[in-house]
Amino acid sequence: MAVRIRLKMAGRRHQPCYRLAAMDRSRPRDSDVIEELGQYQPAHPKAEKQVVLNRERIEYWLSVGAQPSDTVRRLLEKAGIMPSRASDRAGARAASGPAPV
Repeated sequence: MAVRIRLKMAGRRHQPCYRLAAMDRSRPRDSDVIEELGQYQPAHPKAEKQVVLNRERIEYWLSVGAQPSDTVRRLLEKAGIMPSRASDRAGARAASGPAPV
């Protein structure tokens, strides 16, 4: 079973709310989840309450091979749970030497 960490839609019209969930990759977006890992409320007026994450469980799922969706990856990069892709690319370029001309 391939596990993916992705957003599950909740909330109502004009007030979106998403739940971060560990799910089987082949299941539909709003189907059963393996585990709820946090929530994301982009319309919340307080910035510190827009993203609420269970850091320990997210780190566990990442350690056993769960792959985050692109949006979840950006949220985890902002929270400092995952390294950003930009720093990964810069490190890879520096390790490979100068670019060919």
